[in-house]
Amino acid sequence: MRREVQRGLWFEEFETDVVYDHRPGRTITEADNVLFTTLTMNTQALHLDAAFAEGTAFGQRLVNSMFTLSTLVGLSVAQLTQGTIVANLGFGAVAFPKPLFHGDTLYASTVITDLRESRSRPGEGIVTFEHTGRNQHDDVVATAVRTTLVRKRPPAEYT
Repeated sequence: MRREVQRGLWFEEFETDVVYDHRPGRTITEADNVLFTTLTMNTQALHLDAAFAEGTAFGQRLVNSMFTLSTLVGLSVAQLTQGTIVANLGFGAVAFPKPLFHGDTLYASTVITDLRESRSRPGEGIVTFEHTGRNQHDDVVATAVRTTLVRKRPPAEYT
């Protein structure tokens, strides 16, 4: 009987100009937002104080943008990098064009925008991801460019 273990893609399996949709989405709860916000010592009233947030242009508390970013990237892991990533090398062009609120569902997709073999680390390559997060109304709520170091496929005797 053959056995398959879920993993991300090896460097050689990534393709540019392909949209990878990550499912299922993640519905964000009040508890998620409050826990993340307090764990990270972010005392911003827009995340914690319902009465304060009600008086803002948003009319309610916002989901912490760092939680949104973390969840956006996390939604891609099982499909793209589970067990194959070596390291995150950096993030750039992070944007939050619309807010995410308690009860919203975050859906993620990723496009690979660049691939190159590592010049300093044989057996690994550099992959640039362009992540996009949308809510249940298909509004873009977060975007980020992430550069990673990913393992190449090991020799056949190790797979």
